Amino acid sequence: MGPDRSRRNQDAGRRAALTICTIADVSAGLLGLWIVLYLLDANQANVFVEFVHGAANWLGGWAQDIFTMDTEGLRVILNYGLPAALYLLLGHGIAARLNRA
Repeated sequence: MGPDRSRRNQDAGRRAALTICTIADVSAGLLGLWIVLYLLDANQANVFVEFVHGAANWLGGWAQDIFTMDTEGLRVILNYGLPAALYLLLGHGIAARLNRA
C-alpha cells in the first residue's frame, strides 16, 4: 500500500509541475509576443493583436509604468519583459521544487 501511494503522489506532483510550467511558459509567451508585435508596429485594430495586447495587459498589469523611459519601445520591452522573466523564473522554480518532492 505504501509504495503505490508514494508513486501516485509523485505522479501528481509531476503533473502539477508540468501544469505550472505550461502556464508560466504561455504567460511569458504572450508577453513576449506583445513586445514583438509592438516593436514591429502591428495593426492594433487587428483582432489577434487586440487579443494579445489585452492578455499582455492583464498578465503584466502589476508591472505597468515601473519603467518610464522616453523611448516608447524600450518602455514596452522593460514593462512587459519584467513580468515575462518573473513568470518564467517563478514557474520553473516552483515546478523544479515539486519535481524534487
